[in-house]
Amino acid sequence: MEVGTNVWCSAPAKSDEAWFIAEVLEKSDAELKLQQVDKRDNVFTRPVEAQEGDGGAHKFEGVELANTPLSDEDRAEGLDNDLITLPHLHEPAILHAISDRFFHGKIYTWTGPVLIAVNPFQRLPLYTDEILDSYRSEGLFRSQGMGQAKSELDPHVFAVADRSYRQMMAEGRKSQSILISGESGAGKTESTKIVMSYLTTLGGMGVEQQADGELSVMERVLQSNPVLEAFGNARTLRNDNSSRFGKFIELGFSRAGHLLGAKVQTYLLEKVRIAFHASGERNYHIFYQLLRGATEEQKAKYLLQEGSTGGVELANCFHLTKQGGAPQLREFTDESGFDYTLKAMKALGWSEDTIDKVLSIIAGLLHLGETSFVKQETASGQDAAGIEDDEALQRTCNLLGVDLEKLKLTLTVKVVVARGEEIKTELTPAMAMDARDALAKTIYGALFLWVVDEVNQSICWEEDGDVRSSVGVLDIFGFECFDINSFEQLCINFTNEALQQQFNKFIFKLEQAEYESEQIEWAFISFPDNQDCLDTIQQKKTGVLAMLDDECRLPKGSDRNWAKRMFDQWLPEKNQTVSENTRFSSTKVQQGKAIFCIRHFAGIVEYRSETNFMEKNKDEVPITARNLLETAPSQLVQDVYAIQKKETEDRSAGSANKKGPSKSKTVGQQFKEQLSTLIASVEKTDPHYIRCLKPNDAAKPKMLTRKRLTEQLRYGGVLEAVRVARAGYPVRLTHQSFFQRYRMLLPGVPDDKIPWSMEGHEAQQLCVKIMVACLEEGKKNKDKGQLDAREVGISRFEKIRRMQSQPIPMQFPQTDVQLGLTKVFMRKPPHDALEAHRVFHQAASATMIQCWVRGLERRKRYYILQDAILTAQRCYRGYKGRARWIQLRRATAGHLLTNHYRMQISRRKYNRARTGTIKFQAVFRGCTERRTLAAVALETFYRMYRLSKNFRMLRSAILALQCATRVKIAKKELKGLMGEQKDIGKLRDNNEKLKQEMQSLKAMLSAQAKEGAASAAHAKELDSKQKEIDSLEKRVAELEKQLATEKALIEKLEADLKAQKEATAEAASRAPGSPKRLPGQSPMVRSTSVDVDGALQMPNLPSNYVSPEVVAQHKAKLGRLEDELTAERKLRREADGEIIKLRAQINGVQLNDGEVDALLAQKLEAAPKVESQETPEVTGKEEEKEEAPKSIAASISDGIASALGVGDDSKSEKSKPRFSLANVDLLPKIKRGFMGEEEKEDAVVLGWKADVRSRKEREELLRDNVHRFESQLNRFVHALEEGVDVVMWQLNRSEDKDAPAEFPLKASHVTVKMQQKGELLVQSTLQFILRGGYLSKAIGRNRGVNKSALEPLSLHDILEVKAGCAGYDHTELPSAAGRSKSKGKSKGENRQGSLFITLTATPTPMAASRSYILRFKSRSSRNDLLNGLRSVLADMQIHEGVSVSNLHTQDDPEYEGEDVMVPMGAVHKVLNREREAYDRILLMLLQGFEDLKEREDELLALRKKLGHVMEESSEKDRVQANDSKLIMQLSKKLETLLMDNEDLRDQNDRLNTRLIAAECEKMNMMS
Repeated sequence: MEVGTNVWCSAPAKSDEAWFIAEVLEKSDAELKLQQVDKRDNVFTRPVEAQEGDGGAHKFEGVELANTPLSDEDRAEGLDNDLITLPHLHEPAILHAISDRFFHGKIYTWTGPVLIAVNPFQRLPLYTDEILDSYRSEGLFRSQGMGQAKSELDPHVFAVADRSYRQMMAEGRKSQSILISGESGAGKTESTKIVMSYLTTLGGMGVEQQADGELSVMERVLQSNPVLEAFGNARTLRNDNSSRFGKFIELGFSRAGHLLGAKVQTYLLEKVRIAFHASGERNYHIFYQLLRGATEEQKAKYLLQEGSTGGVELANCFHLTKQGGAPQLREFTDESGFDYTLKAMKALGWSEDTIDKVLSIIAGLLHLGETSFVKQETASGQDAAGIEDDEALQRTCNLLGVDLEKLKLTLTVKVVVARGEEIKTELTPAMAMDARDALAKTIYGALFLWVVDEVNQSICWEEDGDVRSSVGVLDIFGFECFDINSFEQLCINFTNEALQQQFNKFIFKLEQAEYESEQIEWAFISFPDNQDCLDTIQQKKTGVLAMLDDECRLPKGSDRNWAKRMFDQWLPEKNQTVSENTRFSSTKVQQGKAIFCIRHFAGIVEYRSETNFMEKNKDEVPITARNLLETAPSQLVQDVYAIQKKETEDRSAGSANKKGPSKSKTVGQQFKEQLSTLIASVEKTDPHYIRCLKPNDAAKPKMLTRKRLTEQLRYGGVLEAVRVARAGYPVRLTHQSFFQRYRMLLPGVPDDKIPWSMEGHEAQQLCVKIMVACLEEGKKNKDKGQLDAREVGISRFEKIRRMQSQPIPMQFPQTDVQLGLTKVFMRKPPHDALEAHRVFHQAASATMIQCWVRGLERRKRYYILQDAILTAQRCYRGYKGRARWIQLRRATAGHLLTNHYRMQISRRKYNRARTGTIKFQAVFRGCTERRTLAAVALETFYRMYRLSKNFRMLRSAILALQCATRVKIAKKELKGLMGEQKDIGKLRDNNEKLKQEMQSLKAMLSAQAKEGAASAAHAKELDSKQKEIDSLEKRVAELEKQLATEKALIEKLEADLKAQKEATAEAASRAPGSPKRLPGQSPMVRSTSVDVDGALQMPNLPSNYVSPEVVAQHKAKLGRLEDELTAERKLRREADGEIIKLRAQINGVQLNDGEVDALLAQKLEAAPKVESQETPEVTGKEEEKEEAPKSIAASISDGIASALGVGDDSKSEKSKPRFSLANVDLLPKIKRGFMGEEEKEDAVVLGWKADVRSRKEREELLRDNVHRFESQLNRFVHALEEGVDVVMWQLNRSEDKDAPAEFPLKASHVTVKMQQKGELLVQSTLQFILRGGYLSKAIGRNRGVNKSALEPLSLHDILEVKAGCAGYDHTELPSAAGRSKSKGKSKGENRQGSLFITLTATPTPMAASRSYILRFKSRSSRNDLLNGLRSVLADMQIHEGVSVSNLHTQDDPEYEGEDVMVPMGAVHKVLNREREAYDRILLMLLQGFEDLKEREDELLALRKKLGHVMEESSEKDRVQANDSKLIMQLSKKLETLLMDNEDLRDQNDRLNTRLIAAECEKMNMMS
């Protein structure tokens, strides 16, 4: 490492880069000064780590020599294909070479026999048929001795597969194995597919074609991959298609090299993923493929309906698939994966029934994960788990093919066999969840083993004797080291440790073979061995796994006890933290946390023993689960469990003949046996290695993280293999490279002794001469010592050499350099010495060359500069002469221009100075003013702060003083009270005070009792008055009703009387001789009637003739009713006044008559004034008059006019319906017409409520309101067709009136929708559809709903539509079945009666009357549905029902075939009358609609007031109840005080007695 050498330096731990390139600036015996190449400002030092031998090279900390960069030509020739050819082969060199090839698009690299494959995370054109054929052809030619020994093709996985196949087909037919390893996401699975594809392609060549429809062996072997991936692969955070198991695929070949079949062996499936997977990860692919790729028929078959999910994807609805969010895969979809899996199953020969049963088990596992438990109490009072939904569990049993009762027992009961007896224990809900997950893992694990067995049966060869040799492909998990490592990581790392040992042995054999081929000494070379690490894990009795198995056999074994046993075994000494073999370690803090560490070949890994090591190692199947699966009705389930049982149970050889149950193997035992078998199989073959690397964790192309790549190189054993390969002679150069590299070290040796070219000389002898000469030269230099660079007579080159830093002397043992037949093997010290002298000579030569080159450049630059100066001088002199002449010509003009220009400059300077001064003044003044204002504000704030601070300090001092004073007073008072407690006289005073308090309390209680009695009397009197008021109100209502009836009758009689008078006048005018024409009658009609009738006769009196006397009698009766009504209202007013007085007396207030009258007047003013707008019906029928016979035309014309109320005025007047109001009192007539577009405003301002100034404006407003109302009716009908969300009750009543009402449907959330089944409205029905999806089902909203009550209701069966809750109190409506809700809350929801409508339907055989009660969310939605439904019913009545109008035609066979001429005047008059009637009805309907809204608003206001009154009343009752409780508490307290007083009196007496006795004794003693 001389000055100027490029070296690799280790990066800091926090950096993403593992190594970076640096240049040596200075070198000393203590440290090395370096400068980073890409960051020149980063200069640092590295200390010496060690020195190799006496006088050897220094080893600096974290520094390695860098290789010479390769040129583009060298890369094109493939010099970087094999890293073993690098002169310096260490971690940074390997890392740099791999990353450099990766960014050049080369993902494969050789490292001796190991192929390193970097995952590109993109599709590269490296696996085409042309490339495959090129590797196949090269391998074929090489196997026949026709090709070159060294491959000319780039490293490729095809090359590994071809090498294994050619070696298998070579003499001896030895089996081969290809070991593929790497971490998750490194591309192991894809590499395995490529290897199998290549081998099956070679093995399938020359095989006879199969029959039609039958797949070949090659196709069946390739089709096994999708099935194994679907059941064994899952998405992790690092990989979308990560294999969660290890597999060894053995491909069997015949003697001719034809593929006969394959066999698959799996290792350590990750069953814990079934029950839990982290966020962003997924469960195994088969679950998502079934949920997303199944057809609708399959989903219905496996009960995977999407309709019950409430819009959520199926994969996010099941517990086993939704934990990680069920993300989609990036490379392919689950739908295509499901089709590919089904295709592969069929290709393997699985029947449709088998595929259906397997998918049924997968669906059953999904439903099993949804099983939930409820807490139940057993007979012993303990909590136990119970199944929440038995129907769902029954569906799960049907899909899994197991018994329901046994499944319940498995999930809720734990059975333990002790001494031949079964002990059953009820599981808690949490334990039942664990049992459910354990059962799911057991079933899936067994199913996976069954799938592997079925695959083997499909692709395996028929006879073992036909297989001559085989190629095994091992896809195994790589070394793992996480933050928390458990049993799975221990098994995985144990596997990699064993494979690494086998790998080291393989490398050792290759090194041995190379040393032997080169004929050099190698016996003294020692290679590293990791057998001690394997013994630490697998050694009998004392190994980690052996002690874990022993702990699992103990009844009370635990993870912590197991850890303690390991600490006692491997760390027996006190304060010992590392075992003797340095493989096992644990600090005291780690021992307290039951953590132990094992030093593997890739580094130290920390394992936490309290992560269920024992449970994972046991992996026991409970007795109940065993019984469930062994006795399952499904034969497939029995077969699946039989394979699981075969794998997990074993009978030892010594107990083979003994009876009894077979011994269950632990997972560790199974794994060790499988690993031993695997290692034995690999050792019998010639191994080939592929190490897969993952460039980054983001799975992005063209991105490489060097630190992560370094970890994978270390974990994959690549660096360990390099260390093994370079343990003897790490530096290896060919003879030609050695000669060309180090001949320059001997420039003084003449050509006749050591030539400068190898042509015509033996390479090995030349290398020997160079080594001997170098050693002699080093000895001479050491004897000469330090040479002086200023010595006279030396050459310039020698002077330059002496001025530079001298390298280490070339003195090393000759045995450190071994000369082979083709290579030179060197240890590191001689290589470093030779390299140091080579760098020294190169630096001296470069300096000498630089001297000559610089001199040559300086001379060249001098001659060029001299010629340029002479040329420039000549040109300059000519230029100056011409310029002087031009200058004289321009002098005068320039002078004038200069003067003007100076004037402009001066003026501009002045203007700029003036403008700047003004701006500066403005800025300065502004700053000064703002500074002054800021100072004033600051002073103000400071004064405020000072005053507020003084105030706060003063307030704090005052509060402190007050507190201190109060404390003193309280202490003084406390001291006085304590003294009083000790004074007997004070006790007597206290007793007297208590007596007085008792007397006052008794007086207060008696007063309250009297007051309560008075209140009760007042309340009783108040109730009687209220009843009297109720009776008066009923009487007033009856009188008002009678009064309204009489008024209507009088109006009707008056109208009849008026009509009679008009008819009489008209008859008189139409007498003979009166030629007066009727208004509105055409001449044609008049002439026709005259011709036919000839003369008119006087009509007879009608049957409903009204006399004036009858009208007078009714008016007199009306007067009497009004007097009675006035008297009743007066009585009602008096009763109200008495109630007001009583309530005031109850509250302790006395009111006089004037105050009572004032309150009554306010009450009457606040009461809503409701005017009855009901029109009394007109009773009675008019008798038809007999008329003389007429002609046919006249009869038809008169019939139409009489039927429609048109024709003669007298007839039209009689046929009109008589209302209580005249036409002049009705609303003004509206001119109806067509509207340009519908009004969409929601707010309606009626014509009679708007502020208008003329009758025309009122008519226009009314017309607009009518159009708007019609459009709203259309929208109501449209909303009814789309559906309205309501809460519905169905009320049925029987013929027995005393029978209670039945509710087949209670408070159900439904959507009411009108569905038209035909062209007629009679065929339409109202559909009632339950609302809510998955969430509603989960919360049980519509649980227990009677589905038969939701049958559609035909519009033809609707008898009546009423607003409100008719026939039942809406506050007493029952709540929904199954909903635990208080009665008060239910009444609160149904309090608003304006939200209800009632549909009355036709009776059924089961119910005499049916009612549908609908509750809406708002009053507007209620009104919309009410109007829409009434509009639809009206349309059905008009178009499809019986006509209720007088305007209709009658079919008369008498008039058939005869043309009838009807006057147009009569037709227009009929239409005008009908239009008027329609406008009148529409306006009254609109006005009634608005009045209904106002009435509902008033009712809501009254109900709100009533609610406030009731709340106040309940508050008063609560206060009275609290007062009663307080009185009771005071009474109890009084009794307690009396008892305490008696006790004090007794104590006082005893004290007096003792005092007297003491005084007596004292007097006796004195006497």
